[in-house]
Amino acid sequence: MFRQIALAVLIAATPFAASAQVERQVPQTQEQIQLSYAPIVSQVAPAVVNVYATRVEEQRITFRDPFFDRFFGRSPLFETRPQTSQSLGSGVIVSAEGMILTNNHVVEGATDIRVVANDGREYPVELILADAATDLAVLRIEDADRTFPTVQFADSDQLEVGDLVLAIGNPFGVGQSVSSGIVSALARTGMGITDYQFFIQTDAAINPGNSGGALVDMNGNLVGINTAIFTRSGGSQGIGFAIPSNMARVIAAAGEAGGEITRPWLGAQMQALDGDLAASLGLDTPRGALITEVAPDSPAELAGLASGDVVTMIDGVQVQDPEALNYRIATKAVGSTAQVTLWRDGAEMVASLPLNAPPPVSDRQVTISGNTRFAGTVAAELNPALAQELGLGFSIQGIAVIEVEQGSPADRMGLQEGDVILALNGMEIRDIETFESLASQRPRAWQIILQRGGNVVRSVVSG
Repeated sequence: MFRQIALAVLIAATPFAASAQVERQVPQTQEQIQLSYAPIVSQVAPAVVNVYATRVEEQRITFRDPFFDRFFGRSPLFETRPQTSQSLGSGVIVSAEGMILTNNHVVEGATDIRVVANDGREYPVELILADAATDLAVLRIEDADRTFPTVQFADSDQLEVGDLVLAIGNPFGVGQSVSSGIVSALARTGMGITDYQFFIQTDAAINPGNSGGALVDMNGNLVGINTAIFTRSGGSQGIGFAIPSNMARVIAAAGEAGGEITRPWLGAQMQALDGDLAASLGLDTPRGALITEVAPDSPAELAGLASGDVVTMIDGVQVQDPEALNYRIATKAVGSTAQVTLWRDGAEMVASLPLNAPPPVSDRQVTISGNTRFAGTVAAELNPALAQELGLGFSIQGIAVIEVEQGSPADRMGLQEGDVILALNGMEIRDIETFESLASQRPRAWQIILQRGGNVVRSVVSG
């Protein structure tokens, strides 16, 4: 399976590989051109595994009954039956005890996960951590009877465009394969693949089945986890994307620490700059993250950030856009402090940003059940953390739908995750008690006002 485009976090127990930095240069002689990647492959390949994930899904089947057709016309009837499916991916062993990194979309919803090592041995694994925000997951080999070969993490910030890389995985299920290429671009954002968009782009051939596999440098160290391809044919077209190892390292450390992830929270809404907006602010180039709103009592407010500020650097590293800032913050440890460089009123300044944990998304929530059109709804009072997770402004008040049970009355009514319910039957909804009381009723009709995708939607449905 391959995705297509058409804490308190502990710092990793696995240190950066302590390898000597060598001067980058192109081959100068015929002898250098004929050099082989075989030593790197023999070093890394034993630590790359094939991942097989089995799912049991409900399949909707349509059929017709001639008896019912006589009386009710040709109306289809439906039945759901369980269907077993299997996804294929790759993984990278990052600890001698059998801890494996792979993509979350490879194992999501799996009822059984197994890995096959390079030597052909098969192992059952336990899912330790599944993080949809980064599309990474951590597996652990069960009942390991030996220590395993590993791949060391490299510092992905040291990569440069043009560096040689190897992609190792199991494309199309044909077996472990290696392809070579270069780093085509860095810090790719706006791909719509994960919440934290900051990808390494490579032209090394990667295909369905490579998901979760290793992208390694010429020292044989892990620089990325292969995650997605851009394709019109379903196969490699020379544009592949990998999650940088510095993010993967954080997730691996969280898995090793027990599977809990707490990321630092900025508490600010941001937007990207274009040329006109940058010029109006006195900036030479459209780079940085423009602050548009700051949540009360958030780390951003504690640091003195305000609407109109442009964050241009964090800890001395340039910030290209809001996605890059989110990535940089997410790879830092809760409890530490970062230095942010701001552009404000035509001048540069530096502020100390406390990297605090976010407040609870919401400890005031309710699940509606019973004989009501809202049955199957899980809703919560909006707070700044939940608003930011849903991409809403901090000033919006109401009850947010955080889950809708598939096939429930709420689902059939058209309620969607992320909806903010503003009013029911003329009554403004501001707290969870009011919503629970009203949503449990059975009036003849519902007048619903909600916000969806930045638009206010008004509808009337039967009770």
